Amino acid sequence: MSEPVVLMQDVTKTYEIGDIKVHALRGVSFAVAPGEYVAIMGPSGSGKSTLMNLIGCLDKPTGGTYRLDGIDVATQTDQQLAATRLAKLGFVFQGFNLLARTSAVRNVALPLFYAGDRDRDAKAKMALTKVGLGGRIYHRPNELSGGEQQRVAIARALINNPAVVLADEPTGNLDSATAEGIMTLFRQLNDEGHTIIMVTHDDDIANHAKRIIRLRDGLVVEDAAVVNRTLVST
Repeated sequence: MSEPVVLMQDVTKTYEIGDIKVHALRGVSFAVAPGEYVAIMGPSGSGKSTLMNLIGCLDKPTGGTYRLDGIDVATQTDQQLAATRLAKLGFVFQGFNLLARTSAVRNVALPLFYAGDRDRDAKAKMALTKVGLGGRIYHRPNELSGGEQQRVAIARALINNPAVVLADEPTGNLDSATAEGIMTLFRQLNDEGHTIIMVTHDDDIANHAKRIIRLRDGLVVEDAAVVNRTLVST
């Protein structure tokens, strides 16, 4: 059996605000195998945003163990964490986070620029074609619809062939029809073998995944396979 690409073992995260300690995560354990498609859900204050930050190497746990593709994240320096994010993770945000005055192809190529890859433009064009935007590679974000901008963001997330694609409320700024198209794309990418971890508050969106992890008060209260996955358009 494959080693987990994400392994959380009794992970805690405590923030100190003056004399007050806030226990955001109280001992979270789960594993995600390569090729899985997992949704993380929970009410406000459940710890899901903290968990997403830890998975994304934007923060380190207070206690416990987090391994990303075999790397013990807790032992890394900030510089090492940045390198791990670049090499192992692709991020898709609710707000797209595109550079406004830059073409789609240059937005997608940005991670490869930081990696020093000289073939970045050619690879970015291939990534945009993969998400259905091969004909709009030189358009700027203000010339693209919301759904197209999110496809650019997804192409950017894929450009380094990451171990995990992290999607944080990826349909939060989209209408329902456009959201369906984005979820269809995620399904296709997962079918091709990409590991996807998605945070969402929407049950319909979560049911596109194969598995749902629910948090409450910093604990995993449910971790189960999705029995009736949402149908997608073909």
